[in-house]
Amino acid sequence: MEQKGLAVSKMAEGLIGSEIIKIAGEVKNKMANGEKIYNFTIGDFDPKIFPIPAELTQEIKDAYTLGETNYPEANGILGLRKQVSKFISDREKINYDADEVVIACGARPIIYAIFRTLVDSNDTVIFPIPSWNNNHYCHMTDANVVEITTQAENNFMPTADELRPHLKGATLIALCSPLNPTGTVFKKEVLEEICDMILAENASRSANEKPLYLMYDQIYWVLTHGQTQHYNPVSLRPAMRNYTVFVDGISKCFAATGLRVGWSIGPKFITDRMRAILSHVGAWAPRAEQIATEKYLSDSQKVDTFLNVFKTELSLRLEALYNGINALQQKGYKVAAIAPQAAIYLTVQFNLTGYTTKDGMLLTNARDVTKFLLNDAKLAVVPFYAFGSDDSNQWYRISVGTCKKEEIPQVLQLLEAALESLSK
Repeated sequence: MEQKGLAVSKMAEGLIGSEIIKIAGEVKNKMANGEKIYNFTIGDFDPKIFPIPAELTQEIKDAYTLGETNYPEANGILGLRKQVSKFISDREKINYDADEVVIACGARPIIYAIFRTLVDSNDTVIFPIPSWNNNHYCHMTDANVVEITTQAENNFMPTADELRPHLKGATLIALCSPLNPTGTVFKKEVLEEICDMILAENASRSANEKPLYLMYDQIYWVLTHGQTQHYNPVSLRPAMRNYTVFVDGISKCFAATGLRVGWSIGPKFITDRMRAILSHVGAWAPRAEQIATEKYLSDSQKVDTFLNVFKTELSLRLEALYNGINALQQKGYKVAAIAPQAAIYLTVQFNLTGYTTKDGMLLTNARDVTKFLLNDAKLAVVPFYAFGSDDSNQWYRISVGTCKKEEIPQVLQLLEAALESLSK
C-alpha cells in the first residue's frame, strides 16, 4: 500500500546519510571483487595492526567472568567516574568531581546529549568546516547553523576573527582539537583568544539570556605527535569552566573504538541533565567495559607504556606518508600535505581538477578526483566534502588506523603512477 503524505517525522525525513559510508560502500565492492585497495578512509583501527592494550583485554575478560553484566548507573559506575576525574587531573591539570563526569557508550551519544541539553529549536550553533557530524546533530535538534569555512593556512582550525561576527545570540560553539578530519590542533594563543571572546560575550548577556557554551571535543587529545601540544579551554582560562563541556573517551587513545566507553566532563547542572537524557536513551557503556577501563586507567605506568608504542607506530606511518607526498610535490605533481600534528589523520591536497585521466574522463571536482584515486591509484581517501565543504575543495583525509607500514612504499608508487598518467 502506498504511503500518502509524510510517513515519518520531518527530522527523520531530512536526516542525510554519511558521505563516508557511501565511499566505504564503493571500496567494499571493489575489495569484494578481488581488487587490492589501500583503504585509508575509516577513522578506526585494524585490531591486527593496532590491538587494544593487553591488560585492558584481560580486565574485560575478568569482569565478564565475575558476572559484571547488570545495568550500570545511568551516568556511569562511580569507580570509573572517579578514575576519569583523576586521569584528567593528572594529565591535563583540570579538576572535576566524579559527579561532574558522565559515562556513555562512546563520544556520539555524549555529543547528542550535549546538543539536547543545551540547544533548543532555532537556537544558533556555530561550528567550523571541515568538521565531523556537527551538521547532523544540528539537524536533530532543529538548530540554526552557522558554518565557518576554515583555511589551509590556519591548518583548517577556526580563528577568533572568523568566529567573532557570529556570537551575538548564539547558544553553542562546537570545536574539536585535535580536529577530525585534519589531525591539526589549536595553537595556544588562538584558543586563548577564542576563550576570551566567549567570556566577554557571556559577560555582556543579561541574567535572563542563555549563555554561550563551548562543546570541546578532544577525543584525540592523547595522540599528539612530535612537539605538538594539546591545549584545553579550562586550563588556559579557568573561568571557561562554567561554559565548557568536554567530549572524551578511550575510543581513539587506546584503539578501543568498539568498546564504547566515552565520557563528558562539565558543570554539574549540565552533566546532570545529560545523565537524565542518556538514561532514557539507554546509551550507557557496558558495565564490564567500564570496570575494566577503571582498573586499566588506574595504572599510569601501563598506560604510558602502551601510549609510547602506539603513538610511535602512528607517527611512523603519518611521517612516511607525509614525506612521500612532499617528494611527489617536489617532482612537480599537484599534491601537498600538512605536517602531521595529532590523531590518526594526514591532511593531503590533490589539486587535480582540470586534468584528464588515461580513460578520457575530465576531473571536474573532488568527487571525480576521489573516484580517480580509487580506480587508478587503488587509494581510498575521504574528501573534505564529506565533512561539510563543497566538492570544489581539493583537500582530503588520510587515516592510518588500518595502514600497514610495509605497504606505504607501494601506496606511493601506485599514486605516482596514477598522477603520471594524467594529462592537462
